Amino acid sequence: MPEPTVLRRARLAAQAPAARTGKPSDVIRQVSWRRVREPVSGRSYTVLQIVTGSGLVGYGECGPVDPRETQAASEAIREEDPSAYEVIRTRLAAFPGAHAAVNMALLDILGQRAGAPVYQLLGGPTRNKVRVLATLEGATEDELKRGAEAALQAGYKALSVPLPEVRAPNQGQAFVLAVRKRLEDLRAATGPGVDFVLDAAARLSPGDAASVTAALERFHLLWLDEPCPLVNLGALRKISEETVTPVGYGRSIHQAAQFQDLLREGLIDVLRPDIALNGISQIRRMAAIAETYYVAVAPFHKGGPIGTAAAIHLAASLPHFFIQQIPLPMDAQDRAMRAALTSGSIEAPKDGFAALLTGPGLGIRVNEEALKIYATS
Repeated sequence: MPEPTVLRRARLAAQAPAARTGKPSDVIRQVSWRRVREPVSGRSYTVLQIVTGSGLVGYGECGPVDPRETQAASEAIREEDPSAYEVIRTRLAAFPGAHAAVNMALLDILGQRAGAPVYQLLGGPTRNKVRVLATLEGATEDELKRGAEAALQAGYKALSVPLPEVRAPNQGQAFVLAVRKRLEDLRAATGPGVDFVLDAAARLSPGDAASVTAALERFHLLWLDEPCPLVNLGALRKISEETVTPVGYGRSIHQAAQFQDLLREGLIDVLRPDIALNGISQIRRMAAIAETYYVAVAPFHKGGPIGTAAAIHLAASLPHFFIQQIPLPMDAQDRAMRAALTSGSIEAPKDGFAALLTGPGLGIRVNEEALKIYATS
């Protein structure tokens, strides 16, 4: 005789008490934040550790954040299941920096739960290695040349070069010639197999930006990064229409909708969201919009090695990813610190590409002792 429907439902409910009560089985129990600083460069970033009731440990990273922000973020996520991301994201809407670190740490935990790398949770991998871009540091030509040589020795084939000092709103022809000479000297020092990005860091006027891009067209930059502030679409249109040099924007943008006007007007060639400001999931939303406009994604990154690990997973999940920027400290002490934080360097590319991380979650082992050593008050 068939089992009555009421009895069958009761029996199934008894076999799944967690589903019946609606209570998560493994919630966030501990949340801790540590701000660390590289000993020579002074570059600082905040490392987040989340521990669940079952003992899973996830890590994330963001830029320097106010203690009040980290406290509010901790209260918002404690006792929540790590899979409740949309609930947590809504609570952290006012804290973009902390949100980015939380997003990375939650994905790290969920990947460990599933026994899979984060990029597999996100539908990847879309590639088997990630093209990388080293950020050159230095104020003088000699410092930049030494940085470029160190980058090549470290395995990089693409370099982000800072502008010469900008002293006035309108620099004139002498400044344009100085920019061109800087790039020509670096190309002579590195050889023809290296690509360059010119980082303007939003310091140029629209007129100077147009002059610089026109002068560098034959140099075939990967792109000109953030030539001027995003305040006047008409000025940006002038830059994009008068040069064939690609233009990248976005390191200060947090909301995906903010890219819409730039994309709709055809003013952007490379999307540059900051991973320390947006985290993995938010950049994926931005990338989904950019994909419909055939715009490539090259996330901005100036933080630490945990952020680098997150960026590699993000890159492996995006079909229209271009290249990933990674800081390259000039001083050996800073490089040693970054390697110590993740118990072995993940920032060691080969022939211009970084390998995918294959362990579960972010695939890194964070050294708690190193975090204590380099932590600041």
